[in-house]
Amino acid sequence: MSPSDLFIGNQRGPFDLALKGGSVVLPDATVETTVYVKDGTIAAIGGQADAARTIDCTGLTILPGVIDTQVHFREPGAEENENLESGSRAAVLGGVTGVFEMPNTKPTTSTPEAVADKLARAKGRMWCEHAFYVGATVDNADQCGELEKLPGTAGIKVFMGSSTGSLLVSEDSMLERVLKSGQRRVAIHAEDETRLKERMGERIEGDPSSHPVWRDDETALRATTRVLHLARKTGRRVHVLHITTPAELVLIAQHRDVASCEVTPQHLTLAGEEAYARLGTLAQMNPPIRSGAHREGLWYWVSQGLPDVIGSDHAPHDKEAKARTYPASPSGMPGVQTLLPLMLNHVAHHRLTLRRLVDLTSAGPQRLFGLVRKGRIAVGYDADFTIVDLKAQWTIKENWLASRCGWSPFTGDTVTGRPVGTIIRGHQVMWEGTLADKAVGEPFRFDATDRPAG
Repeated sequence: MSPSDLFIGNQRGPFDLALKGGSVVLPDATVETTVYVKDGTIAAIGGQADAARTIDCTGLTILPGVIDTQVHFREPGAEENENLESGSRAAVLGGVTGVFEMPNTKPTTSTPEAVADKLARAKGRMWCEHAFYVGATVDNADQCGELEKLPGTAGIKVFMGSSTGSLLVSEDSMLERVLKSGQRRVAIHAEDETRLKERMGERIEGDPSSHPVWRDDETALRATTRVLHLARKTGRRVHVLHITTPAELVLIAQHRDVASCEVTPQHLTLAGEEAYARLGTLAQMNPPIRSGAHREGLWYWVSQGLPDVIGSDHAPHDKEAKARTYPASPSGMPGVQTLLPLMLNHVAHHRLTLRRLVDLTSAGPQRLFGLVRKGRIAVGYDADFTIVDLKAQWTIKENWLASRCGWSPFTGDTVTGRPVGTIIRGHQVMWEGTLADKAVGEPFRFDATDRPAG
């Protein structure tokens, strides 16, 4: 009997599934080994044992399941753009095993009934794991501490600046009430509403490149400064979404005990000087795509250990709406399916290491939000895996996209690194672009809301 057999002990098998021969990204190293799955959890790493099913992963890399911590799936209220089924289908086709979905739906996800409705809609329809943010409003500000405890919720989301939908908490007094109610990390869309109103004249009709002039650096920095002050005052942790300016990261770096942050693949990939001329309103989002200098500044802070997570801010609108003349065109772009391909391409071009990518997309979400049994390849954790070919060079084509909006700003781009398989709790939900027979996504569990059985 080998030492590995002794370590497996009474878990020698037979196992349900073996992922064999791949390069497995473990918390401390990347090793070529076999991962065994039993009853939806990781049962053993290494050794030799029997399994009911084996997947040959030779030449492939096995990552912990990728988690996208910011998506807008538009259900209920705007299903012509996306719904929970189509959005989650796009997710698993892109190698994403779980998502946090945002509350700016119609009606807004701001009550226990609205959360229950989304969970009911998701059951049997969502392909990936999921949690739903509760939107803070002037009406529920003092109840956020109770709302954040609801099972299946990712926490509270605050819109400090107006964007898609009707959720808005723009005044410091109201924001302070939200931060005083509850304990979990609060997600923040940080744009200053007063400055947005003051600068509406900066928008030039028919010129989407004026979007970042209107929603300028100061609009973002002012809101981030305000929320960090209130986080310090109330002792509440905040999570600043879709950072676009290096100046915000300089500030957040000084408040790491109360602040975490996110950046998106599009802000790390696109530069306004080129994007608006080529894509027009397809490049329009909030906060906006900024200059190449901004993009390089974000990459500098990635190398310094900021930000904490990558979120796609998947926010689809149909082509007809996006074709309206700016500024009548809506802000937002799809991204959940292209998050991993874009970031793998950055790995291939040595912008970041594979281990840093795993921290941004798996370990980081688990650490920040207290996900139960997610975020790493370790015995006892859920058997969630994203399997990729790091060397595959391919072109993102429209017929690969599953979002109901039917487009991507990255259509036609050639990238290196391709999602090959998506496995969730031991279920192979996607392999080589083919989906399983049924959706198996379940609500995420969080330390803050979980009640262990027994």
